[in-house]
Amino acid sequence: MSGKEGPGGFRKRKHDNFPHTQRREGKDVSSSSPVMLAFKSFQQELDARHDKYERLVKLSRDITVESKRTIFLLHRITSAPDMEEILTESETKLDGVRQKILQVAQELSGEDMHQFHRAVTTGLQEYVEAVSFQHFIKARSLISVEEINRQLTFTTEDSGADSNTPSSEDQKLVTWSLKITPVDYLLGVADLTGELMRMCINSVGNGDIDTPFEVSQFLRQVYDGFSFIGNTGPYEVSKKLYTLKQSLAKVENACYALKVRGSEIPKHMLADVFSVKTEMIDQEESIS
Repeated sequence: MSGKEGPGGFRKRKHDNFPHTQRREGKDVSSSSPVMLAFKSFQQELDARHDKYERLVKLSRDITVESKRTIFLLHRITSAPDMEEILTESETKLDGVRQKILQVAQELSGEDMHQFHRAVTTGLQEYVEAVSFQHFIKARSLISVEEINRQLTFTTEDSGADSNTPSSEDQKLVTWSLKITPVDYLLGVADLTGELMRMCINSVGNGDIDTPFEVSQFLRQVYDGFSFIGNTGPYEVSKKLYTLKQSLAKVENACYALKVRGSEIPKHMLADVFSVKTEMIDQEESIS
């Protein structure tokens, strides 16, 4: 063992012999120096950015929860006697979600959207899924990203306006907007296909024979559109293409059973038959 090595065979470092309790004279940095002031400004900027990020994460979580509740409400439309009442209630819920998105737009005012995109992408995808599901129920078509962005333009009164203004007409109006990115739109539409598959099965159980065929035709068009993107798009989009294909297969199997054996099976038993068939398909896919 060489003399430079310690008891355990580890080589000693040069600063091991330096007394740590000894203060180096003349090395104290004044808190008012330009370097310290610059680092303090960096600290404040980073703290403000981290706080904004956490607020956006919380808002995104609230948007996700309220959007899911809207989707659960819309699923009741297959068994509810009054469709318009549920659509009106869902519109009220979506208005509440848009108020949360307004807060997101205010937080992102003057900021680069892409720096905070990861904080809000989950909530925006869930909102796209909810609003596109509602639009399909009403119009049997896919809502465009331009229409979604048009709904996310808000006009509010400027909170910094002078409170001594004699009339409310002189209040300054401020316009806020938040644009859904193409990736968030595509991922939300991909998740929509799973909700449409559930609506198809629920409709069959309630004796609705037309909805499964409408959903099947719509899903084929969506799947064809995603197939054009293929592996050239973002990774998340290509990954959800497999789930979309599974939803389409389940709906097509339901339509096939309706066409071939619909007259043999009583309407109140159709849902049980399709649920069993769906479980068999899931087991076959998991084995393969």
